[in-house]
Amino acid sequence: MSVIVDFSIFPLGKEESVSKYASRAVKIIKESGLAHHISPMGTSIEGEWDEVIRVITRCMEELKKDCGRLYMTMKVDCRAGVSGRMEKKVRSVE
Repeated sequence: MSVIVDFSIFPLGKEESVSKYASRAVKIIKESGLAHHISPMGTSIEGEWDEVIRVITRCMEELKKDCGRLYMTMKVDCRAGVSGRMEKKVRSVE
């Protein structure tokens, strides 16, 4: 089943700007080869459930190396039999 996961992760208790942490997660997402879209408040990732969750888990494991507390959100849209939905959904409303 294809999923689009809107995902954000950042540490709590670190400095005010968390971009250096977010960039580590973005690097993992980019290297995954999955379709993704980076926005100011998170990243959308599209793929099969297991592969998307595996990437999100890798992001969490990377930040846990030096962050004692993480805040993470996920919104998930599951749909059978359809792929390439991120671009189609945006185009349909533009």
